[in-house]
Amino acid sequence: MAFMQCSFSSDTLSIGVSMNVILPDPKSGQTDRKLPTIYLLHGLSDDHTAWTRYTAIERYARTKNVAIVMPAVNRSFYTDMASGYPYWTFVSEELPAKARAFFPLSDKREDTFVAGLSMGGYGAFKLALRRPDLFAAAASLSGALDLTDGPERWSRDFGYIFGQVDRIPEQDDLFRLAEKVALSDGPKPKLYQACGTEDFLYPHNQRFLAHARNVGLDVTYEEGPGLHEWSFWDSYISRVLNWLPIRSD
Repeated sequence: MAFMQCSFSSDTLSIGVSMNVILPDPKSGQTDRKLPTIYLLHGLSDDHTAWTRYTAIERYARTKNVAIVMPAVNRSFYTDMASGYPYWTFVSEELPAKARAFFPLSDKREDTFVAGLSMGGYGAFKLALRRPDLFAAAASLSGALDLTDGPERWSRDFGYIFGQVDRIPEQDDLFRLAEKVALSDGPKPKLYQACGTEDFLYPHNQRFLAHARNVGLDVTYEEGPGLHEWSFWDSYISRVLNWLPIRSD
């Protein structure tokens, strides 16, 4: 495996940004191969280094022949912020285009996946539900999935992100996005959810799971003992890699 730290200028954000990338070793005679890709998203208090600092993601990915792209988006909730930067546009449009320009990544939907923890779990589901044409599957670990019931710790951030609104905008509400995808005639991503039973976001996950299944989406759900902590996420990101429909050469 190769581990790369990449800094580049974002046209969308008009600032320098960073991402870490894990690539499998090249195979003999396959100089033109395009890799299946997982965009792996961080949580509210983390950055693009967190997954490799606190989990064994590189070791877990070693046998999967998959690229892992880990961007930094600050405390944006993967949203075009009302008072801040357009991180949704960055992560949904510019990031995949730049990553594919820099590295040999597949642009096929069936090779493109997204996963994340906490805020990143929300971001992963939002990417898959708003862009089901781009993402074949998404995984959320301890996701902040019900933003209508945000903890007090998020109140300051939500004013910057969504503005002074009484209701989360439709394009940022996973419940309404799930309904829209379920009713559409277009492609529907496969979803994976996991949450610790002692996690403060466990009720969020139960509500979204019931809603997604009720509208007819394909959701795989797992749970086990655990708080909102890296020991849980380290264990379950390995399960995510085994669950994802990653094509082997």
